[in-house]
Amino acid sequence: MTEEQYTRCPSCRTVFRVTQQQLAMREGQVRCGHCRIVFDGVEQLVSLAPHDDEDDSDLYDEAALGPATVTLRHAQALEPPAPALPGAASAEDEAAPEEAAPPPRPAVAIGGDAAVPTEPVKPRRRYAQAAFAAAVPLLVLLLAGQATYHFREALAARWPVLNPPLVRACAALGCAVGALQEIADLAIEASDLQADPAHQGLLVLTATLRNRSRLPLAYPYLELALTDAQDEVVVRRALAPGEYAGGTTDLTRGIPANGEIAVKLFIDASATAQAGYRLYLFYG
Repeated sequence: MTEEQYTRCPSCRTVFRVTQQQLAMREGQVRCGHCRIVFDGVEQLVSLAPHDDEDDSDLYDEAALGPATVTLRHAQALEPPAPALPGAASAEDEAAPEEAAPPPRPAVAIGGDAAVPTEPVKPRRRYAQAAFAAAVPLLVLLLAGQATYHFREALAARWPVLNPPLVRACAALGCAVGALQEIADLAIEASDLQADPAHQGLLVLTATLRNRSRLPLAYPYLELALTDAQDEVVVRRALAPGEYAGGTTDLTRGIPANGEIAVKLFIDASATAQAGYRLYLFYG
C-alpha cells in the first residue's frame, strides 16, 4: 500500500492529503483550495506520523512550520495552477495579496472532504422570468376572449359594428349573439286575467310589456301563477317568448328601444279553481 503523503499551505497552514501523481503535475506547483495561494507542494511536504526529536530531516521540518494541528483537507481540494501565458503574470504574482486580489470563489456545497461547486442559480431564475413574461400576454388574451364571450350581447348592442364579427365567431364556437338582457329595464305596464264568456274554463290574459332602455332588449319569460282565495299558488306556468309573442315576431331583434308589446293569451284553467293571479318577468 502506498504511504500517504501530506503537504501544508504556507499561507493558511491547511494540510492536504496528496498523491505522487498530483505532485508530479507542473513540477509540484499546486493551488491551495482554501486560500487560493500557489505553492510548491513538494517543498511543503510534512509528516503527521510521530517521530523522534533527534530526527533532523529537512523534508519534515516541524520546528519551523509548527505542529500540524489544522484541519485536514482531501487532495481534491488542491488544484494545479493554470499555465502562464506570454506576457501574463506568474502564478506567484497572481497569488500575492498586495498585487492582486484572489479570484472570486464560486458558491459551494459542503460534502465530504472536498468542496464541490454547485449548479448556478442565476440561469434558472432568468429562464423562469422569461417564461413568466411570455405567459402574461397569453393570459391577458385568454381573459379578454372570455370577457368578450360573456358580454357578447352587450358589445353587439352598444357597438353594432362588432355584431358581424361576433356572429361569425359564435358560429364557429356554437353560440349565438342575441339581444341584450337587462331585466331591470323591462316592466309590465298593465295586465288583466278574465274568464272567457264564450268558453267555460278558458281564461284570457292580456298584458303590456315596456322596454325603458335606449337599446333593444331580449324578450323575457313570463311566469303566470294562479292563486286561491287565501292567495296561495294553485298552479304556476312559465311561458317562453315564442308562446306569447306570436309566430311572425322576430325574437332575435328583441323588444325595440323605448318600445312596448301587447300580449294576449288564452289559458285553459278548467281543471283548477282560482281567485287571483300573479305575473312576473325573468330571463332564463
